[in-house]
Amino acid sequence: MYLGIDLGGTKIEAVVLDPLGVIVFRQRMPTPKNNYTATLAVIAALVSMAEQKFGSFSSVGLGTPGAVSQVNGAMKNCNSTCLNGRFLREDLAKLLGKEIKISNDANCFALSEAVDGVGKNAQVVFGIILGTGVGGGIVVEQNVLLGVNGIAGEWGHNSMPSEGVKGMADRLCYCGRANCVETFLSGPGFAKTYCEHLEAASEHRNTDQNLTAKQIADLACQGDQIALRAVDCYANQLAAALASVINLLDPDLIVLGGGMSNLTLLYNKVEAYLLRYVFSDGVKTQIAPPQYGDSSGVRGAAWLTLSGG
Repeated sequence: MYLGIDLGGTKIEAVVLDPLGVIVFRQRMPTPKNNYTATLAVIAALVSMAEQKFGSFSSVGLGTPGAVSQVNGAMKNCNSTCLNGRFLREDLAKLLGKEIKISNDANCFALSEAVDGVGKNAQVVFGIILGTGVGGGIVVEQNVLLGVNGIAGEWGHNSMPSEGVKGMADRLCYCGRANCVETFLSGPGFAKTYCEHLEAASEHRNTDQNLTAKQIADLACQGDQIALRAVDCYANQLAAALASVINLLDPDLIVLGGGMSNLTLLYNKVEAYLLRYVFSDGVKTQIAPPQYGDSSGVRGAAWLTLSGG
């Protein structure tokens, strides 16, 4: 049995997987707001619930919204800011008396899909989260690749290739740089692209410019021409950004997660646009939606205890 915890901004979820990857236990609790000590207590409570049913676990896999610093071992880059600067792995190990295998949410997503999801037969899987932010994780032969700096796969803060943003205004990123991949390929980035297309079309100047990414995607599925143009622009940007990954890593599979991955119009468009940018006479890398959807993160946390993540 494999126990995983997904530490999210609004909920903390625990699952237990059996050796075949079947979820045999699942429990969620709200994430305490801006309270580190209470967050540890919730995680401990979830572990206790699982152990009441299945006995003691020697290790726990933990998916987090940030990363462990390779400099001092403290958490960094967490959007749940109460975690930043805290020694989460060590504190949990002391509290629970167990080994804690920890990785960020994008790595867990990629691992889940590589172990027994859409990429279970692939040697190299690149998993990306296209949501409020943009993250990535690399799995090689069912093991998470962390890298010497602990940032392998952090593709969202590479610069968007110029081919994808010709004629578009610069976008400042919270990291302090401009035109990061995240500023275009996140859900808010896609919504901004839609607004730019809307402003360029004089006949639509009175149309609502405060739509969410999902609402815009729904409009595209209904045939709205401005929304379709925004989707086409997004697909081209995604292909341009992924081409740099393919040129460097050459993965068997790229699996898309997060809210934008639900836009089925994307997949064929991205695969077609990749041929423009990849340094090859053909592109065999498959672009696919996840098999386990929103469950991939917590499933991947559980598989960390198997993979040595």
